[in-house]
Amino acid sequence: MALRRLALSGAAALRRSQGDSTVLGPQLLRTYASTQMTVRDALNSAMDEEMARDESVFIMGEEVAEYQGAYKITRGLLQKYGPKRVKDTPITEAGFTGIGVGAAFAGLRPIVEFMTFNFSMQAIDQIVNSAAKHHYMSAGQVTCPVVFRGANGAAAGVAAQHSQCFAAWYASVPGLKVVAPYDAEDARGLLKAAIRDPDPVVVLENEILYGEAFPIDEAALDKDFTVPIGKAKVMRSGSDVTLVAFSKMVGYCLKAAELLEQEGISAEVLNLRSLKPIDRDAIAASVRKTHRIVSVEEGWPQHGVGSEVMAIAVEECFDDLDAPPERVTGAEVPMPYAQNLEAAALPQVDHVVATVKRMMNK
Repeated sequence: MALRRLALSGAAALRRSQGDSTVLGPQLLRTYASTQMTVRDALNSAMDEEMARDESVFIMGEEVAEYQGAYKITRGLLQKYGPKRVKDTPITEAGFTGIGVGAAFAGLRPIVEFMTFNFSMQAIDQIVNSAAKHHYMSAGQVTCPVVFRGANGAAAGVAAQHSQCFAAWYASVPGLKVVAPYDAEDARGLLKAAIRDPDPVVVLENEILYGEAFPIDEAALDKDFTVPIGKAKVMRSGSDVTLVAFSKMVGYCLKAAELLEQEGISAEVLNLRSLKPIDRDAIAASVRKTHRIVSVEEGWPQHGVGSEVMAIAVEECFDDLDAPPERVTGAEVPMPYAQNLEAAALPQVDHVVATVKRMMNK
């Protein structure tokens, strides 16, 4: 039954796209040699190092142990740390999420994996009403150092019920911290920071990025490397317009910036990294420099992360703006299954380019 559900989630297609991953040794298999690391291995190494550092850290979720993880994020960890610290669960998100929250109340540091954040809807009461609020409701006496992580947003060909972006949902909740990594450095640093944090942290990963390799420097490979939660990163400097994005859309913005450069437009790309708390100072500083801003996200437009970015730009930098802020978002529809309609429902690089050119009257 679990494997049938795995196929529905799109993980089987992912495995086919990357070759047969069923033959795995007990050792941790990593693809970085000197300067490259996949997001998958960045997440795996982060959990490995934090489990070695702190015995209170453990992992639980569907298929995380014997099957090595639906997307192989947890591969090798069962063999290294044993079944007490890498625990397969039944298909009951409300149940195992509640166990994870309770374990955090008791002083452990659980990492709760959702095969996809679409399934976290079954556990939203545990996340929002228990994990997020208990520190406040106990007058600071009880902390909840739990991490909720898994694939978020659209994958490919998995239709409406498996393609939603939950960034705006969880980033609206007081008591939660929410991060969304783009590259390998983000994935390692943000996950390690989340595991060490005393508060509940939602880590929104992207399935399409798991197999993508990124350059990574020696500092990011240090076992104590973390990325501060709440701090954005300028991925590309520019002077004419600011492109703000998170997760997979950061890559789209970088590609758009390259195309815009050919048109004589200098685009700055800001990787939010953290959605709650969001880095208001970084957004404002970039807008004051470029005087224009475009937010890009896969999620729906109404009440989205882009809406918050636009509000920050207007509240902090109204007099610095030379053009109205604009958003590029997913379409206001449930995700279609047909490939052509799916592409039409998601932001594309040319949408970003066209928006910027229109903004600059070019």
